Amino acid sequence: MAEREPVKLVANNKKAYHDYFILEKHECGMALLGTEMKSIRQGKCSIKEALITIDRRGEAWVEGMNVSPYDHGNIMNKDSLRKRKLLLHKKEIRKLAEQAAEQGMTIVPLQVYLKDGRAKLEIGLAKGKKLYDKREDTKKRELRREVQRDFRMSLK
Repeated sequence: MAEREPVKLVANNKKAYHDYFILEKHECGMALLGTEMKSIRQGKCSIKEALITIDRRGEAWVEGMNVSPYDHGNIMNKDSLRKRKLLLHKKEIRKLAEQAAEQGMTIVPLQVYLKDGRAKLEIGLAKGKKLYDKREDTKKRELRREVQRDFRMSLK
């Protein structure tokens, strides 16, 4: 029995957790071309400005995901910001499209990781936060840090 290699995180979208409440998470594959997979294995991927769209034909796409050109690549390198198709079942896409059509809902990429040698994208159904929600989260985070700092000081 072959051992499974651990999941390797390539890119994380911290901004999504700051700007949105994540209601659901889904794992999906990506249709990659040429040397993009090699570049992702090197960790040269960013999803900070990316967004997920669903077209009229019922296909999900990730736009604005930056996969830097592979160092040792040649003319096979593709445009780093091109649209990439997401590999999801039709039912999942339809369900996400219906939920995203609601007021204030969107689909955002959360993280890119390697699992069993394949690049996966975790996407989340999200609801936008208001400014006061962001302030509240910041207060909670600062309070948590302060408690940890006090706890560490008491141990010394």
